[in-house]
Amino acid sequence: MDQGNTAFLLICSALVLLMTPGLAFFYGGLVKAKSVISMMMLSFGAMGLVGVLWVLYGYAIAFSNAGVGNFVGIDGVIGIDLDQIGLQGAYNEAISGAITTSHPTLAFASFQATFAIITVALISGAIADRAKFGAWLIFAGVWVTVVYFPVASWVFNFTVTDGVVTDGGFLAYNMGVIDFAGGTAVHINAGAAALALALVLGKRVNFAKGMHKPHNPPFVLLGAGLLWFGWFGFNAGSELAADGIASVAFLNTIAAPAAAILGWLLVEKIKDGKPTSVGAASGAVAGLVAITPACAVLTPFWAIVLGLIAGVVCAVAIDLKYKLGFDDSLDVVGIHLVGGVIGTLYIGLLGTNVGLFFGDGFKQLGVQAASAGIVLVYSFVLSFAIAWIIEKTMGFRVKNEDEIAGIDTVVHGEEGYILEEVR
Repeated sequence: MDQGNTAFLLICSALVLLMTPGLAFFYGGLVKAKSVISMMMLSFGAMGLVGVLWVLYGYAIAFSNAGVGNFVGIDGVIGIDLDQIGLQGAYNEAISGAITTSHPTLAFASFQATFAIITVALISGAIADRAKFGAWLIFAGVWVTVVYFPVASWVFNFTVTDGVVTDGGFLAYNMGVIDFAGGTAVHINAGAAALALALVLGKRVNFAKGMHKPHNPPFVLLGAGLLWFGWFGFNAGSELAADGIASVAFLNTIAAPAAAILGWLLVEKIKDGKPTSVGAASGAVAGLVAITPACAVLTPFWAIVLGLIAGVVCAVAIDLKYKLGFDDSLDVVGIHLVGGVIGTLYIGLLGTNVGLFFGDGFKQLGVQAASAGIVLVYSFVLSFAIAWIIEKTMGFRVKNEDEIAGIDTVVHGEEGYILEEVR
């Protein structure tokens, strides 16, 4: 066991966990004042539920392989390692000291737990101001079980021998997708689910451009800052070692979002005449999303170019909901789905040693596009089905009058702001 790399992985795990409270601030500032508690609770609810499910059986599904442990299932597609239920196998390894890799399995399991949590929390932005908390928790529990855990296995579960992937999930092993930190498994996955939920729950009351303005831009900026801070653990930590590749990922996690801020603000200036603080925060997140899959396979220069593209395209894409008629409240589709697709495809164009523009052919671009499409369709179809069943049975959406009044007091019995104490 390498104590330095283990410490690095544990620190990165803590950084990524901080991203979910950061997301709560980011989303909380974007909604109206009477819905801020409800919005933030969707993220904290995901932390509680997904954290428990990951320990109980999530890791056992996401990182199971035929021939390893007590495997049941279809290798590379879906399965479970019964020895890792409750992470018992990883626990036994840790207390026995029989650790044969550079880090304990529990350290890696902790790191990946934070990915599962933030992915589910991302989806909640599409249903701001109008979702029941209990229905959201049911959706989150079912979705993470049948969508995220299998997709994480397809993308993140692989074995490398002498620099070559020799086993694992079918997207990483059989197809050869490059997704260093989660463009497909996290952002395209969450973005497709967000689109499905937006369609099932329908539009907010009085849905129109300009009708729902952020109530607290400082919250949005704080949330974006916390997200960016945690994202260094997200990207650099995915190397699982404090080495040169981690350094490349770290630097690119500075370069791309910085450029995306400029790209987004340029679009705002051209369209509306004024660059905004919410635009700067959204641009940073768009750049972070786009660089996530590509952070280890781009030079810093090409990371800047990717950031500019993501900032510009995502700034334009968020208005598509008004033209296409779906209410993705906080632009999960426009930022995470679109940004994730951009970053995933960009690898096939300008990735080091694989990019089409560097003379390496169309193969990797085709793999990236196919993998993005598979995850998008799989997530959208199952997410729509899960949400539709919940809506038709217990109901997913609050009453219109509760939505108009603000759902904090109705759902949680709390207010985000009490400006005058009642005596």
